[in-house]
Amino acid sequence: MLPNTFNMKIIKAFLQLIRWPNLLFIAFTQWFFYNCIVPSVYQNNQTAVAEFNQSDGLFYILMIASILIAAAGYIINDYFDLQIDSVNKPDKLVVDKIVKRRWAILWHFIFSIAGILCSFYVSYKTNKWIIVFANCLSVFLLWVYSTTFKKKLLTGNIIISALTAWVVVVVYFYAGANLLNYSGWNKINYPFNIHKFYQLTILYGGFAFVISLIREVVKDMEDIHGDARFNCETMPIKWGIPATKVFAAVWIIVSIASMIIIQIYAWQTGWWLSALYNLFFVVLPLMIILNKLYKATLATHYHQISNYLKMVMLAGILTMLFFKYM
Repeated sequence: MLPNTFNMKIIKAFLQLIRWPNLLFIAFTQWFFYNCIVPSVYQNNQTAVAEFNQSDGLFYILMIASILIAAAGYIINDYFDLQIDSVNKPDKLVVDKIVKRRWAILWHFIFSIAGILCSFYVSYKTNKWIIVFANCLSVFLLWVYSTTFKKKLLTGNIIISALTAWVVVVVYFYAGANLLNYSGWNKINYPFNIHKFYQLTILYGGFAFVISLIREVVKDMEDIHGDARFNCETMPIKWGIPATKVFAAVWIIVSIASMIIIQIYAWQTGWWLSALYNLFFVVLPLMIILNKLYKATLATHYHQISNYLKMVMLAGILTMLFFKYM
């Protein structure tokens, strides 16, 4: 009985280490973008649709690559954040408490190499080498983020936000490469609406970037005490909590304004159901978050806001369904 209990403890700790809910969120985002957004930009080209439908297996390899690289990033982050986490999150420590440091670093390298190999295979099959290049860069950025930039003013926040956006953008490159390898921006040469595809990628990638940036800054406010003890230079430490709140609030207001403008356009084009959904499940929650941010004073408040922002991102991703069914 004891060995089984010990094994379950290790498995639970390992799943916590790799942030399995976040990995599911990555897979969920890419699957929705691939299955809802990509088909919506086709121009009734049956040959391209058939080729697209045959590419599912390769897409799942791309998804696995993203998950492996993200998992490696979470592991290396906890590996180098051991001292800070012992102050900020002592009850959630995994590395060195349950999973030994040497095993953590080994799993980081295994996942990173496996993710790069999957990326290389996808790039080889699609002839889009930007995928493996950018995923190699992601592995490198996750390492330097954990060792250096996480402790610097805004740099680490931007890196994580950009990598969050890449979760969407990589599918854009994959889908554009996996059809008939067309080049250029001439609509006639494409079996799908390349301009619409580009706009939707910017829309969802930009949304992911901004919400992630706000969330990273909020998490810095939550972790200010532990970060300050170890001489980090995050925004709340360098600028103070009031100025950091203003920074996050400005981006929330920009997001709200942008979403309202987009929904007015959607309403005018007949997408009234989508507009209502966004107003109630994206815009209104962002307004509530803005109010909570203004009142927040404790780490628990910022943690709650961080979770709300994650739910807003989920609600935003779910809007992809409208492109498939409307």
